[in-house]
Amino acid sequence: MNSILILGPSGSGKSTSIGALDAESTFVLGVLPKPLPFRGAGKKYTSIKGWGDTDGHYYTSDDWQKVIKCIHMVNELRPEIKTIVIDDFHYLMANEFMRRACEKGYERFSEIARNAWLVINELSRLRDDLHSVVICHNDIDPAGVSRPKTIGKMLDDKICIEGLFSTVLHSVVMDGEYKFRTQNEGRCVSKSPMGCFSEHLIDNDLKHVINTIKQYNEGE
Repeated sequence: MNSILILGPSGSGKSTSIGALDAESTFVLGVLPKPLPFRGAGKKYTSIKGWGDTDGHYYTSDDWQKVIKCIHMVNELRPEIKTIVIDDFHYLMANEFMRRACEKGYERFSEIARNAWLVINELSRLRDDLHSVVICHNDIDPAGVSRPKTIGKMLDDKICIEGLFSTVLHSVVMDGEYKFRTQNEGRCVSKSPMGCFSEHLIDNDLKHVINTIKQYNEGE
C-alpha cells in the first residue's frame, strides 16, 4: 500500500504541501469545496466535468461512495496520475455524522467507521505506480498524544486510522517554517519505515517525501 497519512492542526502546512507536487501527475480529491492554499492552484487543479474527463485534476465531495468512485476512476482511467491526495479526510466522517445526527441508536457510528475504512481500503487496491496521500486534522487524546481526529471515542474504538498506514507524518511549524515530523517522540503517532528518513524533522515537501519512500522501497 503506497499510502501516506498526514495529520496536524489547521494552519500547519498540510494542504500547502500539495503545492510541491507535479500538478500534471497529481489528482486532488477535496472533501470540502475550498480552494487549495498555494499560488496558481485554481489553474493547475481544474475540476473534472465527469467520470470520463481525462483533463481535470480536482474533484470535491463528502459522499464516501462518490469518493470511492473517484479513486477507482483515477486508478483505472488516469494512468498519467501518479499521486492521488484526499484532503480534509476528517470531514468525510464529520459531515456524515452531522447529516445523521437525528438518527437514534449507535449503529450510525459503526456505519460511519465502516465507510471511512472502505475509503482507505480502496487505496490499498491502487496500481503499484500510484501513491496516495490522506490529509487529516489531528486531535489530542486524554494522554496528550496527537492522533487523527474522528468524531468521538466510539469511532476510535471501531477504526484506528493511523494503524492502516505504514507512514504517518505530523505537520508542525518550527521557527516560521512548515515541517513534517517523521517519528513518534512521545506526543504524536508519527511513524515511518526504519531508515527511510535520516531526520525526525523534514521539510513539508510531498514530492521529496514520496520520492524518498519510493527509493526506500526499491532498495536505493
